[in-house]
Amino acid sequence: MQSASPSARDSKPTFRVRRSAFRLATFLAAAPLMLGGCAVFAPIPQSRGSLIEKTDYAQLKPGVSTRSDALDLLGSPTSHATFNDNIWIYVSMVTAPTPLSFPSVKKQDIVVLAFDNGGVLRELDTLHKKNGMYVGMVGETTPTPGSHNNILQELLGNVGRYNPMSNMGSTFGGSQGPLGGSQGTGNGGQGNSLP
Repeated sequence: MQSASPSARDSKPTFRVRRSAFRLATFLAAAPLMLGGCAVFAPIPQSRGSLIEKTDYAQLKPGVSTRSDALDLLGSPTSHATFNDNIWIYVSMVTAPTPLSFPSVKKQDIVVLAFDNGGVLRELDTLHKKNGMYVGMVGETTPTPGSHNNILQELLGNVGRYNPMSNMGSTFGGSQGPLGGSQGTGNGGQGNSLP
């Protein structure tokens, strides 16, 4: 029986080393993808707006509480009604980042306080995420007045129209320099002369 040549014996361990190195590299490349689904790497929820709690606004009683009571319990309102400064709106929202999109709303609470002209609370209303409606964007375009030029007409339309030297009164760019003297830029290529 003949023994294998030295080159054949050396190639087998090299092949095994390459195979195990390939497996290690594959594992290291796939590890972040496998860990991406873990809860440790989940998006961190972010609170937005006023931090309002039910225990805070439950202390407000219509007909008894005033604006100063609302300020003490809830702080400044997030917004006022568009046409009525006596309606205060507090918005509290918890969002989570979404890859390649807008943040998703996980929780949303809105407290609406309506005061009379004397500053006494008349009505307290709460709204939640289920009360909201999705408003989509309209896909139509607004027509613009004027001509409808294509891109080539837009690019070449102003060629030759702009001449920065046209209002200077000379074919060389003007007769006066920046300080009002008779010497200055544009004197027929003679340059500036200092006194």
